[in-house]
Amino acid sequence: MGEKVVADGFGPSDRQHYRRKLQQCLAGLARLLAEKRFDRPRNLMGVEIELNLAGADGLPRMLNGPVLEKIASPDFQTELGMFNLEVNIAPHQLGGRVFDRLAEEIGTGIGYADRKAAELDAGVVMIGILPTLTQDDLVLENLSAADRYALLNDQILAARGEDFTLDIHGVERLLCTSESIVPEAACTSVQLHLQVTPARFASVWNAAQAVSGVQIALGANAPFVFGREVWRESRPPLFQQATDTRPPELQSQGVRPRTWFGERWVDSVYDLFEENVRYFPALLPICDEEDPLLVLDRGEVPRLQELVLHNGTVYRWNRPVYGWVDGVPHLRVENRVLPAGPTVTDVIANAAFYYGLVRSLADDPRPVWKRLAFEDAEANFDAACRHGIEAELRWPRAGRAGGVATLPAVRLVLDELLPLAAAGLDAWHIEPADRDFYLGVIEQRCLRRVNGASWQADTFHQAVESGLDRAAALAATTRRYRTLMRAGEPVHTWPVGID
Repeated sequence: MGEKVVADGFGPSDRQHYRRKLQQCLAGLARLLAEKRFDRPRNLMGVEIELNLAGADGLPRMLNGPVLEKIASPDFQTELGMFNLEVNIAPHQLGGRVFDRLAEEIGTGIGYADRKAAELDAGVVMIGILPTLTQDDLVLENLSAADRYALLNDQILAARGEDFTLDIHGVERLLCTSESIVPEAACTSVQLHLQVTPARFASVWNAAQAVSGVQIALGANAPFVFGREVWRESRPPLFQQATDTRPPELQSQGVRPRTWFGERWVDSVYDLFEENVRYFPALLPICDEEDPLLVLDRGEVPRLQELVLHNGTVYRWNRPVYGWVDGVPHLRVENRVLPAGPTVTDVIANAAFYYGLVRSLADDPRPVWKRLAFEDAEANFDAACRHGIEAELRWPRAGRAGGVATLPAVRLVLDELLPLAAAGLDAWHIEPADRDFYLGVIEQRCLRRVNGASWQADTFHQAVESGLDRAAALAATTRRYRTLMRAGEPVHTWPVGID
């Protein structure tokens, strides 16, 4: 959500000044790229996980402020809704037993947060969308107590000029309106960061875009929104609609949404930042005193604050990140595709699959983005969100014959992508034991056709068939999910049902 910002409102001159500063930042970025000023490659990766707070009854708890006081750790912070937390894991170097170390760190951190939340009759639930959230929970009164959230809400609502319409056609249809962006808070995700060199950025970003649909198919974990069963991974449509600054007329004109997949493969990180500036008006036109070009003239490195802030209000599923540490700039690809959960083991398996597969595809002398239309990659993302592990995806045929085939996601993963992910992890020098264990979790999900979304839906329907009404079945599903999440065995092993 960016740094804390406070403002009393913005006028036309603020926006014009901000636009000029964005152009200066773009020019500064171009100079940094041309002068090769970026950090050397260090194979660094990072993880952020958004979490929910729920009680023993399975219902959300609006307690993130008091829970954070109990946790008292800078690794945990607020997110948009009062029922949200976020945990940030320190960067790690890819290699060796990094995935086992990450699993231990994340498990320890979330376990500690869960114990502290229990002191307030709440607990941590790692899930894409909490099934028991209702529309009444996602109101302005439950926005987290930080100025930047209220300011962002006001600016998005002012840009739109009317209430938000949430309309998702899936197994059932969700149709309602919201007076704020708070429904966005329902969407809790895992963000995977990978530091890259400028020369490497385009290949890694393109590879990440190409596999986004596969990631969703394997990891879908958000089948319920406001008690309705909609898409297997309902976060993307909900997030897009809950942050949509476009009234229907602008949507009809084809104006781009701020939450989007993109529209083309890229040749440079500059392409993405330039698109952000060209296509999207400022939401938070807050200017820093730094003159990035004068800073460069002095031989120093600018922070490009306006560009960074603006980038944080364009919600790409694979986002470019400009970072600055100890006076040295770096670039990252931030993968925002995956939902949180179901277990720490599942999260790490998803991460291992992603980092391995992206490495192999980025290294491939016949890049997948030269053989797959961008429109097919976007269609894959949509199909995977709708159908989860049962999705069928478009992918280039193996061999020299070429062409693109449509095939079940599980077959694509088992036959082609798992071996590529294994080779990529080898290239990162991951220990074979880590590689085989976590990719084995992905393999079993495919063989059993089970992920978090399928388990939630099957358990809910079984609860309804046992005689529970909808609300009770959703609460029972959530309670059972939390119990199994805390036990830690991967989701493909979970027994269906609430007992």
